[in-house]
Amino acid sequence: MTDHSHHGVSAEEAEAAVRTLIQWAGDDPDREGLLETPARVAKSYRELFAGYESDPRGYLEKTFEEVGGYDQMVVLKDIRFVSFCEHHMLPVVGVAHVAYLPTDRVVGISKLARVVRGFARRLQIQEKMTAEIAGAIQDVLRPHGVGVVIEAEHSCMTLRGVNAPGTTLTTSTLLGLFKDDPRTREEFLSLTRRR
Repeated sequence: MTDHSHHGVSAEEAEAAVRTLIQWAGDDPDREGLLETPARVAKSYRELFAGYESDPRGYLEKTFEEVGGYDQMVVLKDIRFVSFCEHHMLPVVGVAHVAYLPTDRVVGISKLARVVRGFARRLQIQEKMTAEIAGAIQDVLRPHGVGVVIEAEHSCMTLRGVNAPGTTLTTSTLLGLFKDDPRTREEFLSLTRRR
């Protein structure tokens, strides 16, 4: 690794921590199959937690100002993401549905997906992530309203004691007209409901 330090922690320190965990789990970090594991885990953590490296709002800053009078709901469904729960550091895998009612700014749909993934790649709880995505869209695009619904499976529930595979947690944040106008809210929620 050329960059030996990351957030004040060296690659060697990160790898030593993984070795310790392997030992704690009951295996031998020096056996052949595990020799490269600490380096691989450290590298994968950099990728999985890349959300700390940049402000996801930056993806929205480059807006297409001219909407030519388009004032209908913009909805992007089923944005797949992987996040990690802050309580057990286990994967949270799910989809986000994001919508907004433009005033004078729309943004490329790929940017909406990037905002979701930018916030996802951090340690957190799903409720906070849902609110952060909605808040970023509200702050930058200044739309009439924003709706975000996230459905995800938490492996801390499905893999551990509770052992309830297939259980999903649904969270939503509704701002502006999505909260205040029943018709807008209903239109959005019916679009994101599982058929």
